[in-house]
Amino acid sequence: MRALRTAKNLSQDGLAEKLYISRQAVSKWENGEATPDIDKLVQLAEIFGVSLDYLVLEKEPEKEIVVEQKGKMNAWEFLSEYWWVVIPITIFAFGLFAGAMKVIQMGKFSK
Repeated sequence: MRALRTAKNLSQDGLAEKLYISRQAVSKWENGEATPDIDKLVQLAEIFGVSLDYLVLEKEPEKEIVVEQKGKMNAWEFLSEYWWVVIPITIFAFGLFAGAMKVIQMGKFSK
Protein backbone atom coordinates (compact mmCIF):
# COMPACT_ATOMS: atom_id res chain seq x y z
CA MET A 1 0.00 0.00 0.00
CA ARG A 2 2.94 2.31 0.63
CA ALA A 3 3.92 2.16 -3.05
CA LEU A 4 0.39 3.05 -4.16
CA ARG A 5 0.25 5.93 -1.69
CA THR A 6 3.58 7.38 -2.74
CA ALA A 7 2.69 6.96 -6.43
CA LYS A 8 -0.28 9.26 -5.77
CA ASN A 9 2.02 11.70 -3.92
CA LEU A 10 0.07 11.24 -0.70
CA SER A 11 1.55 11.35 2.76
CA GLN A 12 0.25 9.08 5.50
CA ASP A 13 -1.47 12.16 6.96
CA GLY A 14 -3.02 13.03 3.60
CA LEU A 15 -4.38 9.53 3.09
CA ALA A 16 -5.63 9.42 6.67
CA GLU A 17 -7.54 12.68 6.13
CA LYS A 18 -9.22 11.31 2.99
CA LEU A 19 -10.33 8.21 4.91
CA TYR A 20 -11.21 10.06 8.15
CA ILE A 21 -8.82 7.91 10.18
CA SER A 22 -5.58 8.47 12.07
CA ARG A 23 -2.12 8.52 10.52
CA GLN A 24 -1.18 5.72 12.91
CA ALA A 25 -3.84 3.47 11.34
CA VAL A 26 -2.32 4.04 7.90
CA SER A 27 1.13 3.30 9.31
CA LYS A 28 -0.10 0.03 10.86
CA TRP A 29 -1.65 -1.04 7.54
CA GLU A 30 1.59 -0.33 5.69
CA ASN A 31 3.69 -2.20 8.26
CA GLY A 32 1.37 -5.21 8.30
CA GLU A 33 0.35 -4.70 11.92
CA ALA A 34 -3.33 -4.25 11.02
CA THR A 35 -5.61 -4.55 8.04
CA PRO A 36 -8.27 -2.12 6.86
CA ASP A 37 -11.91 -3.14 7.04
CA ILE A 38 -13.90 -3.67 3.84
CA ASP A 39 -15.35 -0.16 3.55
CA LYS A 40 -11.86 1.33 3.89
CA LEU A 41 -10.55 -1.14 1.30
CA VAL A 42 -13.21 0.04 -1.15
CA GLN A 43 -12.27 3.67 -0.49
CA LEU A 44 -8.57 2.86 -0.89
CA ALA A 45 -9.21 1.12 -4.21
CA GLU A 46 -11.07 4.20 -5.45
CA ILE A 47 -8.38 6.60 -4.24
CA PHE A 48 -5.55 4.58 -5.79
CA GLY A 49 -7.49 3.69 -8.94
CA VAL A 50 -6.94 -0.05 -8.59
CA SER A 51 -9.20 -3.08 -8.19
CA LEU A 52 -9.91 -4.64 -4.81
CA ASP A 53 -8.15 -7.77 -6.05
CA TYR A 54 -5.01 -5.78 -6.73
CA LEU A 55 -5.23 -4.00 -3.38
CA VAL A 56 -5.72 -7.19 -1.35
CA LEU A 57 -3.85 -9.79 -3.41
CA GLU A 58 -1.39 -7.49 -5.18
CA LYS A 59 -2.35 -8.94 -8.55
CA GLU A 60 -4.97 -8.15 -11.15
CA PRO A 61 -7.84 -10.60 -11.56
CA GLU A 62 -7.49 -12.96 -14.48
CA LYS A 63 -9.57 -11.88 -17.41
CA GLU A 64 -12.08 -14.45 -18.57
CA ILE A 65 -12.01 -14.74 -22.31
CA VAL A 66 -15.42 -15.41 -23.75
CA VAL A 67 -15.55 -16.68 -27.29
CA GLU A 68 -18.97 -16.47 -28.83
CA GLN A 69 -19.58 -19.30 -31.21
CA LYS A 70 -21.96 -18.57 -34.01
CA GLY A 71 -24.33 -21.31 -34.99
CA LYS A 72 -26.26 -21.59 -38.19
CA MET A 73 -27.94 -18.41 -39.36
CA ASN A 74 -31.51 -18.27 -40.46
CA ALA A 75 -32.45 -16.20 -43.50
CA TRP A 76 -33.33 -13.05 -41.53
CA GLU A 77 -30.07 -13.12 -39.57
CA PHE A 78 -28.13 -13.59 -42.79
CA LEU A 79 -29.94 -10.68 -44.48
CA SER A 80 -29.46 -8.41 -41.47
CA GLU A 81 -25.72 -9.11 -41.40
CA TYR A 82 -24.98 -9.24 -45.13
CA TRP A 83 -27.55 -6.82 -46.60
CA TRP A 84 -24.80 -4.83 -48.28
CA VAL A 85 -23.94 -7.90 -50.40
CA VAL A 86 -27.45 -9.21 -50.99
CA ILE A 87 -28.93 -5.97 -52.37
CA PRO A 88 -26.38 -5.40 -55.19
CA ILE A 89 -26.50 -9.09 -56.19
CA THR A 90 -30.31 -8.94 -56.30
CA ILE A 91 -30.27 -5.78 -58.43
CA PHE A 92 -27.70 -7.33 -60.77
CA ALA A 93 -29.76 -10.54 -61.10
CA PHE A 94 -32.93 -8.58 -61.93
CA GLY A 95 -30.97 -6.57 -64.50
CA LEU A 96 -29.72 -9.75 -66.16
CA PHE A 97 -33.21 -11.23 -66.14
CA ALA A 98 -34.72 -8.06 -67.64
CA GLY A 99 -31.99 -7.95 -70.31
CA ALA A 100 -32.54 -11.60 -71.19
CA MET A 101 -36.29 -11.05 -71.46
CA LYS A 102 -35.69 -8.06 -73.73
CA VAL A 103 -33.45 -10.15 -76.00
CA ILE A 104 -36.04 -12.95 -76.12
CA GLN A 105 -38.82 -10.51 -76.96
CA MET A 106 -36.75 -8.87 -79.69
CA GLY A 107 -36.03 -12.28 -81.16
CA LYS A 108 -39.75 -13.13 -81.33
CA PHE A 109 -40.67 -9.90 -83.10
CA SER A 110 -37.80 -9.93 -85.59
CA LYS A 111 -38.91 -13.19 -87.21
